[in-house]
Amino acid sequence: MDNKYLNVFIEESNEYIQKLNIELLELGKNRDRNVDEIFRYMHTLKGMAGTMGFEKFTELSHQLEDLLDAIRSGSISISPEVVDVLLEGVDILQEFVEEIAENGQEGNKDISKIIEKAKILIKNNNENEAKNNKYLIEEKENKIEHSFNEYELKIFEEASRKNMNIFQIKVVLQRDCLLKSARAFLVFKAIENFGEVIKTIPEVKDIEDEKFDREFYIYLITNTNKDIIQKSVESISEISEVIITEINFENIAQKYGLFFNSQKSSNKDEKVSATTENSSKDINKIGEEKDTKDIKKKSGKTLRVDIERLDNLMNLVSELIIIKTRLEEIEGDLDKDQDKREAIEYLSRITSNLHDAVMKVRMVPIENVFNRFPRIVYDLSKELNKKVNLIIEGAETELDRTVIDEIGDPLLHIVRNAIDHGIEKPEERVKIGKPEEGNLIMKAYHDGNNVVIEINDDGAGIDCERIARKAVEKGIVDEAKALRMKETELLSLIFEPGFSTSEKITDISGRGVGLDVVKSKIESLGGNVEVYTKKGEGTKFLIRLPLTLAIIQALMIKVDEEKYAIPLNTIRETVIVSTNEIKKVYKKDVIVLRGKVIPLISLHELLETSKKGYINEKIIVVVVKKGEKDIGLIVDDLIGEQEIVIKSLGNYLKNLKFIAGATILGDGQVALILDINSLFEEE
Repeated sequence: MDNKYLNVFIEESNEYIQKLNIELLELGKNRDRNVDEIFRYMHTLKGMAGTMGFEKFTELSHQLEDLLDAIRSGSISISPEVVDVLLEGVDILQEFVEEIAENGQEGNKDISKIIEKAKILIKNNNENEAKNNKYLIEEKENKIEHSFNEYELKIFEEASRKNMNIFQIKVVLQRDCLLKSARAFLVFKAIENFGEVIKTIPEVKDIEDEKFDREFYIYLITNTNKDIIQKSVESISEISEVIITEINFENIAQKYGLFFNSQKSSNKDEKVSATTENSSKDINKIGEEKDTKDIKKKSGKTLRVDIERLDNLMNLVSELIIIKTRLEEIEGDLDKDQDKREAIEYLSRITSNLHDAVMKVRMVPIENVFNRFPRIVYDLSKELNKKVNLIIEGAETELDRTVIDEIGDPLLHIVRNAIDHGIEKPEERVKIGKPEEGNLIMKAYHDGNNVVIEINDDGAGIDCERIARKAVEKGIVDEAKALRMKETELLSLIFEPGFSTSEKITDISGRGVGLDVVKSKIESLGGNVEVYTKKGEGTKFLIRLPLTLAIIQALMIKVDEEKYAIPLNTIRETVIVSTNEIKKVYKKDVIVLRGKVIPLISLHELLETSKKGYINEKIIVVVVKKGEKDIGLIVDDLIGEQEIVIKSLGNYLKNLKFIAGATILGDGQVALILDINSLFEEE
């Protein structure tokens, strides 16, 4: 389908389906929850699909909307069965969206079974339809009375004095009306030609936002006959019923205990009532202005921008940063020219501000990823007969869009493992004195230039002895080494390809794949993953990711005649040590720094430069970190800290060992960026 609105439909449908999943899961937990919002989401989806011509999508969403409407009216009570049918229907809608995204068509998915389930639920509960009304309307023989404020009463009184008609107009839309607010707008346009609208129920703003069922009420002051108004409104399509009732102000006055004199008003009275009318109009005007302000406030908050356009903007900013660096390098030659130096400083400030602005545009709340997991946890809990309470914290934490797009699958693997292997079954938890419901906490927060994601469970924890046995069985380590390994080293083995402690292979986890994928994916994003556990109490996975993959702070170093960049967030410290401080442990060079043994790697040897061995008595060591591990990199010189733009090496060189990318320096030279994670693997 070649349709310029197709991408918008796909994006917005995904958003609404995500919201439906979250709201329906909350509905399952809290059965007193109001379903109006869920109904509106489904109604909007139906309208969008109908506009796009997706018939099956429209038919299914319409049936689910009917089910939600029955819940709203009170004829169906919320139960696990009802929630499951709604969730199943939403899953099928998601499949339609995925098919549309891939092929432009909704496909041939059979929806008859889910529609039948929804119809049976409605049919079985129709006799229990509730009579209470949300707007506290008292209905007596088609005569409905609402409450009125002081200003409305004064306007009604003045209209009655002038022998004008006061009509209550009840408008009922057809059940399959797609755009309720649009129909209501047409009704208002028609009615306003006959007189002045004094009151609506619900309020105009709620009608515009479709915060109403199929019916709404309008109070009109007019000199026109009600038959003419009736015909005018009934001529509008998708209107099911129009009931116009004449209001007798004397009855209203008695109800509110008001004194009412039906005689014609004097000049003085006319002046008073005119003032009242004007004040009422002023009040209405203020209300309209407030609504307009609210609408203005709401609009403009978000703007959909193609990610390719943002990437292009980022590339332009990158070039600006490169030339800024170049100008800073030649600044030393401009000591005698104050104006030029100030111009360079100004350029530097503008570039930094522009960089920050572009970075903020690329930032996306991590809730876009976290919002997938309530539904995933709900489904896994049912499948495994476990009770799991998911707690999400820090969902507002922002991360680069590129990282957000890639982090979902690794988190999914960890959550699956936590529920399948970590959290025990309810009866097992009760036996050992734990609550039968396990807790799974997903937390995100900023830590310097990084974002940290923690996934904690209060399950059985990881048995390190069992890991050691399995590692020896699979030949990953020998028995002697397994006995010497610390807990952190044993835990790192779970990220080895093909490693699993599970005795039974399931569809959830335990196939020996998953955590190795987690590690490789996170490291490809410039991050790292650590795991902490306490047997019987639970496990914590800690993922540390860079805020952005585009522009980073780096330490520029020199090895032989070449310049290299080390990401600043991987550096613990830099030290100068004497060659006689270097010791040998298992035939490897190490230094002892404040009581901690740090292995040394010579970048001359690693990068195969012309120099070999230690030429000077004093050597420069850059201590880099990965979790709790440290490694010392021996370099020739430290150039200084610099903001660099990461450039890909392209497909031909993308698998180059120890190199994460390249950057262009201010003088036009290319400097390679070291991949610190791969250095730890080499060690």
